[in-house]
Amino acid sequence: MSGDRYKWIALSNTTLGVLMATLDASIVIISLPAIFRGIGLDPLDPGNIGYLLWMILGYLLVQAVLVVALGRLGDMFGRVRLYNLGFAIFSVASLALSVDPFTKSGGALWLIGWRFVQAFGGAMLTANSAAILTDAFPASQRGMALGINQVTALAGQFLGLVAGGLLAVIDWRAVFWVSVPFGVLGTIWSYRSLREVGSPKRARVDWAGNLTFVVGTTAILAAITYGIQPYGGSPTGWGNPLVLGGLGVGVLTLVAFCVVETRVAAPMLDLRLLRIRSFMAGNLATLLTSISRGGLQFMLIIWLQGIWLPLRGYDFEDTPLWAGIYILPLTVGFLIAGPLSGHLSDRYGSRAFATGGLVITALSFVGFMLLPVRFAYPPFALLLLACGIGMGMFSAPNTSSIMSSVPPGQRGVASGMRATFQNSGSALSIGVFFSLMIAGLAGTLPGALTSGLESHGVPASAAAHVASLPPVSTLFAAFLGDNPIGHLLSSTGVMGTLPAHDVAVLTGKQFFPELISGPFHHGLVTVFISAAVMATIAAAASALRGGRYTYTEQAPVEHKEARI
Repeated sequence: MSGDRYKWIALSNTTLGVLMATLDASIVIISLPAIFRGIGLDPLDPGNIGYLLWMILGYLLVQAVLVVALGRLGDMFGRVRLYNLGFAIFSVASLALSVDPFTKSGGALWLIGWRFVQAFGGAMLTANSAAILTDAFPASQRGMALGINQVTALAGQFLGLVAGGLLAVIDWRAVFWVSVPFGVLGTIWSYRSLREVGSPKRARVDWAGNLTFVVGTTAILAAITYGIQPYGGSPTGWGNPLVLGGLGVGVLTLVAFCVVETRVAAPMLDLRLLRIRSFMAGNLATLLTSISRGGLQFMLIIWLQGIWLPLRGYDFEDTPLWAGIYILPLTVGFLIAGPLSGHLSDRYGSRAFATGGLVITALSFVGFMLLPVRFAYPPFALLLLACGIGMGMFSAPNTSSIMSSVPPGQRGVASGMRATFQNSGSALSIGVFFSLMIAGLAGTLPGALTSGLESHGVPASAAAHVASLPPVSTLFAAFLGDNPIGHLLSSTGVMGTLPAHDVAVLTGKQFFPELISGPFHHGLVTVFISAAVMATIAAAASALRGGRYTYTEQAPVEHKEARI
């Protein structure tokens, strides 16, 4: 097979792989109500919030924790070998998820466990795909190839929202079935067509480095997961000693990891890579952009599903699908700007495109902040398109800059580090922005619920009970397309005692959106200010990456004639 033909086969196969891995990270979010109904479990019961969060965050946690180690193993034993095995594991896990034999908590644990396995396979795909492409494509086409690959991965996060809404209507198991034929096809295709272009460099496995990195990262991300959940009388768990202890253990263990990596002969992560300005700046920008993008994704879903769509007459049960459809301009922006900016960055360098894209992204966040809660769709769609274009402009050139700046023998671990920063940012964004929103709602929502329910005949004791429930349950009800007030009142047993008119008003499409629109908008402003600040700092980091920088085996070379 000629090298020119092989590079396109590598691009098409790895693009399918990362699309599956990222699409499955988000497809479950929209499908959770159908999935939990299918196993006979109420996801919004306070005792079941843990299952709900681990279904969402467990996948991200495994990917964030393991991609560096799997990228390093790819450098040592073959990137294609690890990638092919990841495709097979991902496919088997997808099949196992679709045949869950249990119900209630047992069914939830089965799904969470196999989501971990699926994420392990997905981590093998994402950890090695960029390195495989960097090996296969010459420097003059690398930005274009990585642009198509990475923008497809990012678009998969949003396409998963639409696919989940469509498939969940058919059958909750279809959410997992859809990955099986593509996974089997991709596995057979990758084993038959991909080959090792780079030269694996065998070395001792850095067990101490792997252990400290996995323990430290897991402790921090798990603590963030439990920080979102209520603790005692607090709406969040950030005062929970276990959460604080997990954060402390995680930080100390990662410090130990850095010490270990400077003292072993064959470190999992060569910390000298962080001395490469393009590598360090690109990964810092990746982390901050991922946090802000995650905040955007979740806030847009809640905004649309909990407020905007019901106020426009959509049933709560239909809002997940329509939310995915209404945010399609964001994906269109990705798909337009990503490959194009990747292609242009091959000729003109990465810095201007990556930095300019982040500036556009930050300005779009400011635009979202200025919109009223009941916005008109055309300006909202234009802001989505601009945001997608900005993120697409950043992603491809930034990835190309990171991957081109490291020695060929370190491309697997470099790809893993980039994916770790990206996945960790997604997990951090959920903890940060959900906590901000929950804290904002906790101050005003109980009083608004109490007075609103009592004004429509709900007894004071029942209204007080509903108002005392954790705001996270109300937030997730809107997030998952459930009728929030109907769900909350069902636990009190008063629905059958109220006049039909009052029941219709309380469970209608106006009461809940109008109830939370005020406090939600306050939280929304906080979220988008934070996201805009992060995007601006990321733009500054991107601008400081220097001119075009390409590592050669002889020495790092900075092409001054291409400085931008």
